[in-house]
Amino acid sequence: MTTEPDLLALVILLPFVGSVVVGLSLRTDSKLFPASVSAFVAATVLIATAALYPHVTQGGVVRFELDWLPQLGVNLTLRMDGLAWLFTMLVAGIGLLVVLYARYYMSTNDPIPRFFSFFLAFMGSMLGIILSGNVILLSIFWELTSLSSFLLISYWHHNSAARDGARMALTITAAGGFSLLVGLLILGSIVGSYDLDAILAASDKIKAHPLYLTSLVLILIGALTKSAQFPFHFWLPAAMAAPTPVSAYLHSATMVKAGVFLLVRLSPALSGTYEWFMLVGLAGISTMVLGAYFAMFQRDLKGLLAYSTISHLGLITTLLSLGSPLATVAAIFHMVNHATFKASLFMAAGIIDHETGTRDMRRLSGLLRFLPITGRLAMVASAAMAGVPLLNGFLSKEMFFAEAVEMHAYSWLDTALPYMAVLASAFSVTYSLRFIHSVFFGPPPVDLPKAAPHEPPRWMRFPIEFLVLACLVIGIVPNLTIGPFLRVAALSVLGQSMPDYSLSVWHGFNTPLLMSLLALVLGCAIYFVFRQTFIRYQDGPPIFRHLRGQRLFERFLVTVSWRWARYLESRFGTRNLQPQLRWVVFLGFCAALGPLYASGFQPRMVAPSGVDIPFSGMWILGSCLAVGTAYLAKYHRLAALVMLGGVGLIVCATFLWLSAPDLALTQLLVEVVTTVLILLGLRWLPKRTEELKDDLTFRARFRRFRDFVLAGACGVGMAFVAYAVMTMTVPDAIAAYFVQNAYTLGGGRNIVNVILVDFRGFDTLGEITVLGIVAITVYALLRRFRPAPDSIEPPQQQTVQSVFDQQQPDRSVGDTARDYLRVPSVIMQWLFPVVVTFAIYIFIRGHDLPGGGFSAGLTMSLAFLLQYLAGGTKWAEERVRILPLRWMGSGLIVAALTGIGAWLLGYPFLTSHSRYLDLPLIGKVPAATAMLFDLGVFLLVVGSTVLILIALAHQSIRIRRQRPLDPTHEADG
Repeated sequence: MTTEPDLLALVILLPFVGSVVVGLSLRTDSKLFPASVSAFVAATVLIATAALYPHVTQGGVVRFELDWLPQLGVNLTLRMDGLAWLFTMLVAGIGLLVVLYARYYMSTNDPIPRFFSFFLAFMGSMLGIILSGNVILLSIFWELTSLSSFLLISYWHHNSAARDGARMALTITAAGGFSLLVGLLILGSIVGSYDLDAILAASDKIKAHPLYLTSLVLILIGALTKSAQFPFHFWLPAAMAAPTPVSAYLHSATMVKAGVFLLVRLSPALSGTYEWFMLVGLAGISTMVLGAYFAMFQRDLKGLLAYSTISHLGLITTLLSLGSPLATVAAIFHMVNHATFKASLFMAAGIIDHETGTRDMRRLSGLLRFLPITGRLAMVASAAMAGVPLLNGFLSKEMFFAEAVEMHAYSWLDTALPYMAVLASAFSVTYSLRFIHSVFFGPPPVDLPKAAPHEPPRWMRFPIEFLVLACLVIGIVPNLTIGPFLRVAALSVLGQSMPDYSLSVWHGFNTPLLMSLLALVLGCAIYFVFRQTFIRYQDGPPIFRHLRGQRLFERFLVTVSWRWARYLESRFGTRNLQPQLRWVVFLGFCAALGPLYASGFQPRMVAPSGVDIPFSGMWILGSCLAVGTAYLAKYHRLAALVMLGGVGLIVCATFLWLSAPDLALTQLLVEVVTTVLILLGLRWLPKRTEELKDDLTFRARFRRFRDFVLAGACGVGMAFVAYAVMTMTVPDAIAAYFVQNAYTLGGGRNIVNVILVDFRGFDTLGEITVLGIVAITVYALLRRFRPAPDSIEPPQQQTVQSVFDQQQPDRSVGDTARDYLRVPSVIMQWLFPVVVTFAIYIFIRGHDLPGGGFSAGLTMSLAFLLQYLAGGTKWAEERVRILPLRWMGSGLIVAALTGIGAWLLGYPFLTSHSRYLDLPLIGKVPAATAMLFDLGVFLLVVGSTVLILIALAHQSIRIRRQRPLDPTHEADG
């Protein structure tokens, strides 16, 4: 039987599963399958959430928790109370309607599965914000909404406006997300927990802490950027280049609602102070007025609706700044109302664009005769947006007026609030009236891109009809419709501070009603008086154009990317590697020296215990090789690489000498792989320039002396740190713990490998993820790299084309070693199954003996590497099908599923389990789930190494493509 926490997990997991299923759809020209899956996901989430309603009434909370990093207080905690229930229903319900609308709106010429895959990921990310019971988890989902919205806004990536809008949205919201993360970390450190319930219960402690203001400012930056509040409001209109279903969903139930939702969620812990009122109130009032002002001048239908969204979000923010319980109720109420009429208006705008081919209000008029049903629906929704009585927008706006009047005049902001509220509401009436009058009334349109507009299909219009009906029903009988759900949501936020309020349509002739009537009359008057002015100016009078946030943002980007970056590049940039390495080494030295000096770090003096002559001699040889490497690096690269490999072998022998065979094996394999890969790239380095005269100048001598001092300082510093670490007192309990529990808890006798894949498996998961990112980065860089002529002349054997080459003219000269190293190349080919078998052997024994996934992965990579060396790029890829990205993806999936499997059994993430297996003819053998994690490490190491190998090997093909064709071939062509 399904329990409440299981339903909660289903709600958050299902959209992401659906996103993967839809994204893997094979047919890209069909809308039925991806739309059906998306509708099923949204409907299932809606039904599961509705089933949880009895458990969240009367302040109830449903929790689902999985241990992730319990030692750090970071767990995968889902939490649904009344507020989360209401917003989950909003996200799923409007999501279902938008899916139905998009089924008819999107064209089969577009990649439909990609759209619905991004859409479901967007839905899941927003649900994650709503249901997060841990603020670190909330921050992760916060960034996922920024990423998924970026993908949706840039869906039509062939459009430059879509690319620019997506870039702007990601830049602003991601920067705000980073600020939010820092603020939440500070907030968690103040409380001593990252659990949301603990934070909400520590209001007094938070407000009394010296870091309260710092945390508040950082959190507000995150919330205001996400909800497009002043001064970060400018990114939202630029996001209108997205498809209309995306705009409808983004403006109504997701993304921009995340910021105000966070303010509501954290208001019990952060609100009620003068700082909260001034910061939140100033941003809200400014956004409310400016957004409504700019909306009146827009020519694009979606632009008008975008600025109206900004204004209404400013109204909600202003309500939350007041800190009163009734203002919180009004804010939640208006968020629901705004979602209903704004989603319907965007869908209506999409139908108008779909049927006429334009959204320019200067070209639209008299559409009511062509779109009679859609026009009337849009009129009702616009009236709700304007706050006309008997519609839902009127009720929440009247509650806003009531709270504005009740505010005591403690500051100029309190005094100005009622006047600003009436002014913004009047502007709201103006742009709503302009939307209705200019589009649906007047003479018939002429010169439309589509000559004969008509009503859309019945089910494309159904979402608008449903939402408009909701506007009417809530506005007429609010207590019977939204009333119980609003009370449940407000109760979960306010608790014992829950006020008595009424949702009655009629409260008599009072000040809020007079303010509403004044706004209606004033708004109508403004429209009819300044109608031509609205048409003439796109963004208001010229005096305001220099205050456009988008223009300021673009100027800032130009200043940063052009002026500052150019200046820094001119001062510190160079095409030579040595100066870049010099800066990296110097900054690394400073970064290490600062903390060591500040902490008073000193090594413990240890008396010498004698000299081991063989060991000392080995290290003297290693030091000589290191010095030789540094001396020959400029003049003899190959000799320097050989000496560098010798240093690596000395380190490998040192590990063996100190009884660390596992590290020695890994070091040996790393040396072999990296040396061969560097050899493959060595030929593409630029030619060496040896100017002896320059070597005699003072500048050259100073440069060499400076590099010598810097290298010596870093070397001495590393030796100092290494000596201090090796001589510091370490509690025996640390080593004893791993020795005693490696076999009993980890199921292995190789303590090093058990630590990597079991005790510190989370660190290893991060490391292999970074390794995969590095491999993809190297491949991406080399994929566009077109090498210069070889800096190392090929051997004479390669310059003579053999009979085999003449039989295959498409092969590049010297692409294989078989022509001049016949016997070694055959041996390398025969070694393939041997090396693969040895890799499997190293992997299997790795949990008890030296080996493991990393070593086995490097060994397997050597098998592929030998084939490339023996037969060349084309020969190897014709005979061995290598898909490194699949290896990498499979490795990450296997490693992650190992951790998720522990969750399914009720243990923290990546908890290993070991037991004895009774195998026939063998008997009892130990087995551990950590070996599955080690398998993921093995797969990713193979994929990453081979991907870098392929990137380097393909340079030989590209360099041949740049060679001029034979004149006879050109003549024949």
